[in-house]
Amino acid sequence: MSIKENLASILEALPREVTLVAISKTKSHDEIMKAYNAGQRIFGENKVQEMVQKWESLPKDIQWHMVGHVQRNKVKFMAPFVALIHGVDSLKLLREIDKQANKINRVIPCLLQVHIAEEDTKFGLDDVELNEILDAEQLHNVKITGIMGMATFTSDKVQIRKEFKKLNKYFEALRKKLPDANILSMGMSGDYELAIEEGSTMVRIGSSIFGARNYL
Repeated sequence: MSIKENLASILEALPREVTLVAISKTKSHDEIMKAYNAGQRIFGENKVQEMVQKWESLPKDIQWHMVGHVQRNKVKFMAPFVALIHGVDSLKLLREIDKQANKINRVIPCLLQVHIAEEDTKFGLDDVELNEILDAEQLHNVKITGIMGMATFTSDKVQIRKEFKKLNKYFEALRKKLPDANILSMGMSGDYELAIEEGSTMVRIGSSIFGARNYL
């Protein structure tokens, strides 16, 4: 199937209230434009430099989401245009985003990344770190709009569902402190159906749209 057909199939299956982020990391401008021409406007990248290059040369009505681990010294490069930063995993990073956003008079939406997987390789906040951020002084140039997390890479659907349920509980707790937070970002190509069943409002899908990842 083509990128256009893949995209149409996924969008048809998604509930209307669920936002699709097309994960375009390592994908060419031509591949992204095929999805763009099929109507997709939200794309996710995991490397700041690659996202900046694509932002500079691709249509300006694209919303670019940063979905990978963010190094604080790279924030300034994406601050002028990034639409949503998914992986805020420390108070230091949130403060750096606020600092860079303040310089250009922007408010940058952010998701707090919570560690729910059993794998040690996944980034994310634990309970203590999450509360530290929520109890910190107010930052005026960032807006926490929700929570993001990644389940363990496994075929065990029971485990995946358990981890998504756990993330949804974090989300509900967050909303008690921040009622405007409305994004629960969980679910990728292999598990997004389960994620939606467990309350996801935003899914990050790459290979099911573009095909296997291109490793650079």
